Amino acid sequence: MTRKIALITGASRGLGKSAALHLAAQGVDIIGTYHSAAAEAQSVVEQVQALGGRAAMLQLDVSQSGTFDGFVSEVGRLLKDVFAQEHFNFLINNAGIGAHASFAETTEAQFDQLVAIHFKAPFFLTQKLLPLISDGGRIINISSGLARFSLPGYAAYASMKGAVEVLSRYQAKELGPRGITVNTLAPGAIATDFGGGAVRDNSDLNAMVANNTALGRAGLPDDIGGAISTLLADGSNWITGQRIEASGGMFL
Repeated sequence: MTRKIALITGASRGLGKSAALHLAAQGVDIIGTYHSAAAEAQSVVEQVQALGGRAAMLQLDVSQSGTFDGFVSEVGRLLKDVFAQEHFNFLINNAGIGAHASFAETTEAQFDQLVAIHFKAPFFLTQKLLPLISDGGRIINISSGLARFSLPGYAAYASMKGAVEVLSRYQAKELGPRGITVNTLAPGAIATDFGGGAVRDNSDLNAMVANNTALGRAGLPDDIGGAISTLLADGSNWITGQRIEASGGMFL
């Protein structure tokens, strides 16, 4: 039986890494991207291999859309040379950066960087990868709980995620004829190194999150990796165009 393949952007650490390992445990092979952490990326490859899967990592700066054509060509070659296939099955648009600035103090440079990474990249990278995604495939775009609730300092970041949620519905509608499902997964506050590791390392912030979350703690990467693998499991093929929040019930 042919193994399925997932392409995950930002797979060297955090949520992307967790998704890769959860999917590998389900028998899915992995193509991941990393920005600069080559050693961490290679470590993920080795961990996937230890789970019995195949994996490869490609360097990609998602803020540089001019490189996407070359990246897509690389993916095509990798599919044939390493995986002996012409298409992959799952795309997880996960790569991102944190940004904290009040609305009044957000600079145009910060705004433009967030647009490039969090909205332009999922839009155009997905567009260019469409010929390599198998019919009946799945796309997950990562959003944020901040698109539902509002915390000062995240106006620009959350606005990009709101745009991604609208984009996901349009992708679901327009790619539906190919049997491709598209959903948004919106994590709550997660204890990772994202955004400087504030939720993980700032005990007061961690406690605030826990006190405002129904399940009584901040999220962990495995909470999101598990949610992603669940959305890509065989029983979820009738779910499309939806926003699924994985926040442990934050700010209900």
